[in-house]
Amino acid sequence: MTRQQPNSANHLSRRQWLGSAALAGAASSLTMNSNAALAADQAKTGKSSVKGNIKQSVVFWCFNVAGDKWDIDTTARHAKALGCKSVELCEPEHWPTLKKHELTCAIAPNGMPGAPFIRGFNNPKYHDEVIAATTAVIDKCAEFGFPSVIAFTGFKFRTAEDPNSGEISAEEGADNCVKGLKKIIGHAEKKKVTICLEHLNSRDGSHPMKGHPGYQGDDVDYCAEIIRRVGSERMKLLFDIYHVQIMNGDVIRRIEQLKDVIGHVHTAGNPGRGELDDNQEINYPPIMRKLVEVGYQGYVGQEFIPTRDPLAGLTAAVKLCDV
Repeated sequence: MTRQQPNSANHLSRRQWLGSAALAGAASSLTMNSNAALAADQAKTGKSSVKGNIKQSVVFWCFNVAGDKWDIDTTARHAKALGCKSVELCEPEHWPTLKKHELTCAIAPNGMPGAPFIRGFNNPKYHDEVIAATTAVIDKCAEFGFPSVIAFTGFKFRTAEDPNSGEISAEEGADNCVKGLKKIIGHAEKKKVTICLEHLNSRDGSHPMKGHPGYQGDDVDYCAEIIRRVGSERMKLLFDIYHVQIMNGDVIRRIEQLKDVIGHVHTAGNPGRGELDDNQEINYPPIMRKLVEVGYQGYVGQEFIPTRDPLAGLTAAVKLCDV
């Protein structure tokens, strides 16, 4: 498969981008207006009626960059009112606010400057930097009692930001990931914090946060094999349904096959990384039921970029995934 090379837009990090500028199936009877009214009522009363079989989380950056551009306090209030247990991928400076709202950060950012998914464990050139940054976040997670931190393979180029610098082979990249992760996994075990390696799609080059051309870990089975080679209960997979759908498909069967290594889950509509509505192709309720069936105990983070009323979209997504 010929892959589009990264451009400058693809090198934007979550942090950099943060600084820039009727539902189908189970929710078919709800209109966006009724969802907005329900969400507003829940936010006002602080009550929700979720089943709780799926522990849901709100991914902060998505709702901070689009829609009403919620700050951390607003995000936390809406998350709690909707019955979510977490606001995730927010910086440690925001964690006291989560504690105030009795929420966790289900998965923490890795602390890397710039785009955190570009320089990763697949390249020994960056091991010292990545390990130091991740270690610091592991320590912070342990201090706050938060469960996990994100990790990435990194881009496949020998100088990560330069596609003309030559490529690290898939085999070499996997070996490097295993070596690098084994250097830090003992510390994670000691601190009782799980490292979750994320699989990302390399097909969508339309937007810096919709796809990542050049990312080496673009095959979910490749990432799972790295995790199994590290061989620790504190080393898991971030199974992003949106990215898996784009690169691999067959989502429900893959959950069964990878159930032993899945440590965190993300959602979004495909194509476009928008709401989980009837304009996209992923059928979320049976996927959530499969997670329950295999005994998944982790969090499901709502990581879609809102294209309209964010509270209405989030309310609909939470309801849809509450199986």
